[in-house]
Amino acid sequence: MSQTVSIDIRPESRASFRNLTSLCVGTGRLDLALHEEYQQQLALAQSQCHFRMIRGHGLFSDQLGILQRIPRPDGAFRAQYCFTYLDRVMDSFLRQGMKPFLELGFMPEALTDSKNTLFYWKAHTAPPRDMGEWTALVQATLRHLCDRYGEAEVGTWLCEIWNEPNLAGFWENADKPAYLALYRATAQAVKEAVPAMKVGGPAICGGEGSQQWIRDFLAFCRDNALPVDFVTRHAYMGNTPEHRERYLYHSMRTVESLMDEMRESRDIIDSFPEYRGMPLYITEFNTSYNPFCPIHDTNYNAALCAALLARLGDVADGYSYWTFGDVFEEQGIPPRPFHGGFGLVANGLIPKPTLWSFAFFAQLKGEAVHRDAHTVVTRRPDGGYEAVLWNLCQQADEPLTVELKLPTDGPHAVWIDRVDEDCCNPLRVWHEMGEPASLTDEQLAFLRAAGQPARESRQIRDGVLKVTLAPNAVVRARVLPVKQETDPGYDFGYYRDPANR
Repeated sequence: MSQTVSIDIRPESRASFRNLTSLCVGTGRLDLALHEEYQQQLALAQSQCHFRMIRGHGLFSDQLGILQRIPRPDGAFRAQYCFTYLDRVMDSFLRQGMKPFLELGFMPEALTDSKNTLFYWKAHTAPPRDMGEWTALVQATLRHLCDRYGEAEVGTWLCEIWNEPNLAGFWENADKPAYLALYRATAQAVKEAVPAMKVGGPAICGGEGSQQWIRDFLAFCRDNALPVDFVTRHAYMGNTPEHRERYLYHSMRTVESLMDEMRESRDIIDSFPEYRGMPLYITEFNTSYNPFCPIHDTNYNAALCAALLARLGDVADGYSYWTFGDVFEEQGIPPRPFHGGFGLVANGLIPKPTLWSFAFFAQLKGEAVHRDAHTVVTRRPDGGYEAVLWNLCQQADEPLTVELKLPTDGPHAVWIDRVDEDCCNPLRVWHEMGEPASLTDEQLAFLRAAGQPARESRQIRDGVLKVTLAPNAVVRARVLPVKQETDPGYDFGYYRDPANR
């Protein structure tokens, strides 16, 4: 059974739609930027989505090696800062046209007495033994960045303190007072080093008690007159999971459920007179919160993300997909080209369907004239129209036909980029290959091609555009005015007519 929706766009039509798709994207820990394929995946994502900022873990983790302990003759150690890898990473981001959104964490091993670690790469998650040593590290790093890139530039970067401290795995015992103490010292240190740099937190993930963290964080900042320029939190859609070997499977919350949670966070911020209207940044969002959940490789994921991209701007001043690529190691080295990794791009530079959801929204031109549960339509500056359409099927798989009635005169060319389970589904192609762990050059080339949208074109003269979307399809449609420039004597149809052959 299929559904048909008719949408009448009038010259005076306007719609509320805040498109922040390209503001920021997430990455795994920062030293992964030293990998060649990481840079290739980032370049591919950038070529389509043009992200302006990038946020990742591990700025102060031992893999990037900023804090080093040099032995002294008396057997003690002195601290020394090494920015070799940091410079390479930051240079690479700036070359790709991206400003760093700094996440200050995790703790260098040398600064904590705790043995608590997280991830395959052993991120240290406890407070510092000595807060002064921690703030000295923060300030030395920021001042080095100012020396290298200029204080005027670094002052435009955003700075978030820690990551998900409301989860015991990410911050020892999920100790709220200890986090607030860390925030106090760190925010003040940031402002001393780079007064123009905007700083915020608490970077919480969802779950029981998470909204109270935002209330307590803002009350603490207010009562202690601390610098806070924005609030951050994360947003994931996965329900209670089922585990199979290393993989995790779960159903997804509805888009409306997630939006309700984000709206509650927005309302909490606005309940403080001092902070009303303060920016809310969703510094991580995705469907599943696990890097071994196969949903991330699917067309279903693409449709879910399209529905989110159409609405997150209603409540947030920025949102950052976690992550752009599958060079990622939280739970170990990825074993296969498709393994449920977070990325928009699979290893081997294979575009996943979700990449195109982001690209379609990022490339939307013009003013919004219509938005609903499956469509965003914009009017282009040249008088044409664009639309991103999706058919999210969380309950039943049914085709959807959208009929757009546009106030246009004369011939218009229609360009359609289509992503669905038949025409842009490299995961299915890989499955039909036998799910090889290592790909031949021939297989890899075929999978990259299978990850491209299908392209269609037609011409309309009555202003009516009809698009049928398969289950979990995402489509970009452009309706462009036609200026006929036929060369005299050239007959497009001559060889199309058998009578002329």
